[in-house]
Amino acid sequence: MNDTQIDFVFKIAVIGDSAVGKTSLIKQYTKGSFENDYISTIGAQFSIYLEEIDGDKCKLFFWDLAGEKEFNFLRSQFYVKSKAAIIVYSLEENNNGIESFKNLTEWYKDIKKYCGEIPVIVFANKVDLIDEDNLDDSEIQKLVKENNFLGVYRTSAKTGKGVTDAFQKILKYLHDQYNVL
Repeated sequence: MNDTQIDFVFKIAVIGDSAVGKTSLIKQYTKGSFENDYISTIGAQFSIYLEEIDGDKCKLFFWDLAGEKEFNFLRSQFYVKSKAAIIVYSLEENNNGIESFKNLTEWYKDIKKYCGEIPVIVFANKVDLIDEDNLDDSEIQKLVKENNFLGVYRTSAKTGKGVTDAFQKILKYLHDQYNVL
């Protein structure tokens, strides 16, 4: 697939606290791989992925912003022209998980500030590290409803669980929104 065949181009911001698995989720979706060694994203990085959706060739740019506060200054440039956002938090039952959930609202305010009303989906990552049967997701469901997010998906970048479905939800939504022939 070359650029002359591209029907749609979508830039998607992938945001959330440090160490929630943003980069790993993108790698799992685009390459089907997972790396056990954690390497913090410095600033921002982007991945390009070509995908066919309902017969249309789509070029996807996943912009992965470092979650550390010292990179806040990059956000205004990072978000420019994003068509959608994925907010990732960790389901871990530790400080990282608790804080990443608390910060969901701040990440949403940030994306709204720079992009206005764009579609947002939430990935509840690291589901492989918890007992799903004991998970109370009433708080996240409330946030999803209050903010009109497209939904929340339990994902595991490590095992791949839920990753394809979660990415496909936002991509199909974008395709349907922009495919107005």
